[in-house]
Amino acid sequence: MTITAIPVVFIHGLWLHAGSWQPWADRFAARGYTPLMPGWPGEPGTVEAARRDPLAVAGLGIDDVTGHYAAIIRDLPEAPVLVGHSFGGLFAQKLLGLGLGRAAVAIDPAPVKGVKPLPFAQLRSAFPVLCNPANRRRSVSLTAAQFRYGFGNAISRNESDELFGRWTIPSPGRPLFEAALANFTRTSPAAVEIGNAARGPLLFISGQEDHTVPDVVTRAAYKLYGDSPAITDLKQFPGRGHSLVVDSGWRQVADYALEWLARHPMEVGR
Repeated sequence: MTITAIPVVFIHGLWLHAGSWQPWADRFAARGYTPLMPGWPGEPGTVEAARRDPLAVAGLGIDDVTGHYAAIIRDLPEAPVLVGHSFGGLFAQKLLGLGLGRAAVAIDPAPVKGVKPLPFAQLRSAFPVLCNPANRRRSVSLTAAQFRYGFGNAISRNESDELFGRWTIPSPGRPLFEAALANFTRTSPAAVEIGNAARGPLLFISGQEDHTVPDVVTRAAYKLYGDSPAITDLKQFPGRGHSLVVDSGWRQVADYALEWLARHPMEVGR
């Protein structure tokens, strides 16, 4: 298929399948974008297949996933908009900093190197992985209760359980270990080219009730860009948790991102 409209690449984070972006893709397509929802390297094409084959993504790290998306982007006819959630938000920042996108939206992004706050809620959300060093080489699945705490705390239990059953997949533990040690590692893969003044616009979105990436963590990431002359904005959504891209309030978040993109020039190429 020939892509004629501006591409938008949706990048998911841990424990959600790439297909969870479909409603966003449809909404962006209605506004004239050409959406792409590539999974992580080796990620099976369906939730069911991913659950049957947890080893497919075991051991993947931040650089592996970033390189995978960079290769996809370089094959596009023009630079895309990047929309990432959780670790997808970290990847979106890395790709934008490398000049591989014209703009990026980082939603509840995993912390990049330099982010210092470490709230208890974030530690508790990451505990299913970080509790066992062997998980660095494994894939890890969440229980419904763990998903409820980390993703679904700001929605009803019924909705949380429904989202858990529809979209969750096993995910590699390695990115969490890399992010946790970023500030103690000189060449951390969680480092981002924050000082790239030629990059495109960057929007941070934070759910203020998020346990997995608490609002203070997203605000700290936003402040790292304080000296950059490039456009950097922050939007906070009160009462929203880490599920804000897939729960019943996703349209509010998607429409804000679309409105923000329409307000900002996107002349940056690759």
